Order: sequence, then structure tokens, then C-alpha cells
Amino acid sequence: VAHSGGETARAEPAALVAAARGLGLRALGTAHSPDGQRRLAAATGDPEAAVTLSALLSGEGGPGRDADGALALDVLVVLDAPQLDVETAAMLVESLADGTRLVLSGDPGVLGSAGAGRVFADVIASRACPHVVSRTPDPGPIGELVSGIGIGELAQVEAPGREVVIVPVRDAGEAVHRTVQLVADSVPRAIGVPSSDTQVITVGHGGPAGTTALNAALKQRLNPGPGRFGGFDPGDRVVHVPAPGRAVPGSVVSADAEGLHLDCAGTSVVVPQDRVETAVRHGWALSAHQAAGMRWPAAVVVLPGDAAQGLSRPWVYTAFSRGERHLSVVHGVDQALPRAVAEVPAQQRTTRLAALLEALPTPDAS
Repeated sequence: VAHSGGETARAEPAALVAAARGLGLRALGTAHSPDGQRRLAAATGDPEAAVTLSALLSGEGGPGRDADGALALDVLVVLDAPQLDVETAAMLVESLADGTRLVLSGDPGVLGSAGAGRVFADVIASRACPHVVSRTPDPGPIGELVSGIGIGELAQVEAPGREVVIVPVRDAGEAVHRTVQLVADSVPRAIGVPSSDTQVITVGHGGPAGTTALNAALKQRLNPGPGRFGGFDPGDRVVHVPAPGRAVPGSVVSADAEGLHLDCAGTSVVVPQDRVETAVRHGWALSAHQAAGMRWPAAVVVLPGDAAQGLSRPWVYTAFSRGERHLSVVHGVDQALPRAVAEVPAQQRTTRLAALLEALPTPDAS
């Protein structure tokens, strides 16, 4: 287990994959999202060194399986491992041959999996395998801010290049208005990041400033249209949810009798008409759970007054660390934000994995 955050969360696992492949081992890195796969491949310098976890398990990507049904690998590195739910983790482990080295890498400060379990945290807690702790914070004001949040401190940071901007608002209506203004005008003009590279993140889907309301307002400003394809138009920014707990950003290309045609990070996806309503949502605004494991050049985190009850340190840590160059915080929760960072830890899940791992016999060193 590699317990890491910041740039280390990708740099060191990528170096491990590259070194293993350089030694002639069948080594591969896997990430939950196409964005994570792209970043990992870039960090290793080898496009064949990374694959998404879903493609690896389905056989659509990766090395394929041997005669026994095991993945033909000597080393497998899993990035953003806190996003592993217990069912996916079980499927992954069952797919590995005896002797394959499995490395779980991730930042323990982020939100856990959308699905059941807390696999990464339980493996760390059990001390059932070697555990490496490494922390190289992201550079600059955002890295400084997020590092403080990780230890329960919400500090003011110097941001001479407007890397971090706080936008106070009085109510949800103003929060939506200012968010649209930031994405469409202020961030592109002042920071140089286009709207297409700016991600809005908020606490929930419902409410007057949830993802549904924000996406409606952002669509009206950025890509107005009648929504003639099941509520969507070509050019709409969307998130495809092919399975519970998986969110794949993309954009609408067209629609026909086959269904809705999407471009998801360069991959063409067709969603059948009868699944569009449940599997596709507008994606200018996401929840922090949906955004976990992905990063964008700029992020706008929206905290209207009614968001206070949904805040916790892992939520704030996850949301605030999604922007690489710029973070705007649309702030309407007053003292609830520093209180959540200081006092509200991750909500504990009741699991049996740590106890089961602790009960395993210790391997004979001889």
C-alpha cells in the first residue's frame, strides 16, 4: 500500500510502473477514469502502461487473461485506490495470479468509494502488508491550502496570481448566478482557463444550488438549446454513469435510432435511448464523489447556505483539490466551513475487512 497525496499520488506509482517495465516485468497501472489513465500514461511516458480499471476487468484493455482466467501481469498498480468499493476490489484480487504484486496507491484524505466498503482504509488499518507513506504536496497556494485541510486547518493562503479566490454569497440564487459568471467570464478572462476546462463541484444533486440547478443555469449560458435528444443537445457537457459509482465525463456528439452518441475523452460511446434518462446527466457541475479521482485546470466549489450539513473534512479536501491552476470557492456557509474542516472527520462505515485481514496468519519469513 502506498499512502500518498498531492503529486506523489501519481508520480511515485508511475515511476514504479516504469521501473518494473524497464526490468522486463509485465507491469501495468490502472486508474478509475480516462482522465486518470491519461495522466498516468503521461507520467510513465508510455501509453501502453496505463488502462482504466473497468477496461482491465472487462477485457477491453490491458494484457488479457491466461488459460486460468488470471490477468497476465507480474505487477499491477492501482491509482486512486480509496475509490475501490469492496465488490470491485474482490473482482480485481480474484483476477490476479498467485505471485502477482498488487500495489494500492492513493490519498487517504479524500472521500471514499461511492459503493460499499472502505477497502483502502481497511487494508492500511490492518497492517497486513507493507505500507509506504509519502507526501509531496502540490505546489503553490492550492497545494498549501489543501495540505492544511488534510490536518484539520483551514488557513488563509497568499495567492498573488489569483490561484485561490473566495466569492462570498448571501443565498443560493446568488450562488448560482456567481458560479455561472465565474465559469463563463471571470475564470477565462482573469486566469486564462476556458469554460471547457473549468469544473463546478457542489455538495448534492438537489436543492436550489445543487448539480441539477447549476447544470440548468450553465447550459442556458454555455450551450443553450431545446434539449431535443432526451434533454440533451450536441455540445452539452455530460457525465456518463455506466454503472453505480462510476462517472465518466464527456460531451454529446449526436443522437439517432441507436441512441445518444458521446465523446468520452476521445472514446466514442453510444447510450441506448432507453438508458439515457438514467445513465447520462449534464456534467458542468458534479458532486465531489463524482469528481473524485479526476482533476481539471480550474475548479469552482459551490457552498450555498444549505450545504453546511453535507460538509466534512474529506469532502472539502476532495473538492478543493480538484483544481490544478485555480480554485474559486463560492462561499455562503459562514463558519460551517472551518468547523467542518476542524471537527467533522470521515463518516465511518461498518466493515469486516480489517478484522479479517488482521486474523490472517503472518507469512513465514523463511
